[in-house]
Order: sequence, then C-alpha cells, then structure tokens
Amino acid sequence: MLPHSELLQLKRWNTPTIYNGWEQITKRDPAADGFNLEEVRDFMPQMGPMVGYAVTVVVEPSNKAHREANANAWNEYRRYVASIPGPKIVCVQDLDKPRTIGSFWGEVNSNMHRALGCVGTIVDGAIRDVDEMNNAGFKALARRMCVGHAHVHPVRWNCEVEVFGRKVNPGDLIHADKHGFLVIEPEAQPQILEASRFMDANECQTVIPAARGSAGLSSDEVLANLAAAGAQFGKNARAKFQREGEW
Repeated sequence: MLPHSELLQLKRWNTPTIYNGWEQITKRDPAADGFNLEEVRDFMPQMGPMVGYAVTVVVEPSNKAHREANANAWNEYRRYVASIPGPKIVCVQDLDKPRTIGSFWGEVNSNMHRALGCVGTIVDGAIRDVDEMNNAGFKALARRMCVGHAHVHPVRWNCEVEVFGRKVNPGDLIHADKHGFLVIEPEAQPQILEASRFMDANECQTVIPAARGSAGLSSDEVLANLAAAGAQFGKNARAKFQREGEW
C-alpha cells in the first residue's frame, strides 16, 4: 500500500488529472478499462476528491431471504472491513439495479463505516440521510437517493463487484470526485503519484501557457504557438514514459 503521505498528495488533484498520469503507466486500455462507464452522481462535491482502497460488498435490498440465510452477515462483513488497512472506499454492487428498492447507506451505517476507517462509498444504488452522511464526513457517489432501507443485508463481500459498468476488486486504489471515479490496478499504484505530478506540470509548462498567452497575437501566431507547445508536450511525455501524452 502507498504511504499515507502519498495518498494525501493524490487528494490534491481532481480525478481527471490523476487519470492523465494513470494513462501513461497503465498496461490497460485507457479508453475503457479504468473509469466508470455509466453516469454517477457525487452527492458531496464540497468534500473534494476521495482516495482509498476498495473494500467490496454485494447487496439486494428487495430480497429478504438473505437475512434469513445468514443472520450473522453484518458482523462477519464488518469484521472483514475492519481487517483491511485504511483509508478505505466501500464499493457496493446493488443486485436490484436498475430498480432502486432500498439503501445500504444512511446515518447509522455511514458512522459505523467511518469508525472502521472508511472515507466514503461508491454504490451502484441509493443513499439516504444525505445531511447526516455529510455530518459524518462520509462521501458518497451513487445513482440516486431514496427513503427506505428495505431488506438491505450483506449478500457477499471481499469479492469482485461491478459498479457503474466498472469492475472493482478488493485492494484496488480508487480516486473519485464529481467527475466520476478511477480504479487504479495494483501494478500502477507505485508510479501513480509521480506520473500524475509529471503530467500536471507538463501541461502547466507547455500547452496551458501557450493558450493563455495569446492576447494581442495574430491567429497565425496563436496557431504556431499551440502547435509548438503541443509538440513539446508530447516530446516530454515520450521522454518520460515512452508513450504519447494527450490532453
């Protein structure tokens, strides 16, 4: 796991900036293999980005049989969450999708998970008690809000889940904000901070000043400056990562 100091630095950038670094170092397809493929809503954008390691759980609030099948599931699930070092983001797959029958999250569950070292959740379902979740400092990316919890009960946990079209495995590093979320595979995690920092600086030293310094220049001069800056941006990325940078 990354040092906590590196996780804090990753929180200083938005998720698209982290993506710009990740696409330079991942062996996966950066067009489809890292971020949510379906629309997701950040219900606490004022909290800024959240960063943490995935713990996973599957629920089906419409089905009361799960409670009868394993009455001790909540205790077993919470023991699993407690056993993983933090910070943690709880990734919840709701089997009722596309319906929304009940919410796994509310005031009580958010405070309990906060006590277990979790900083927030990505749930492919609903949340409730949004003001109380804010008060607990527990960030949520979800599909919608709802009133009740129905028969919500952990079905299985510590397993691969799918949320908003993206597969998430326990231990994946997640960066999330109002834009969506990025799942960073274990192989890319040691380089993600350096790569993100480099690509952010690369933009700030090339294409952004070329665009913002266009006042008083002719169209031909602006186009020439943009072309030169873009070429330098790509050259810098290739020298660092042997890959073509894009912005």
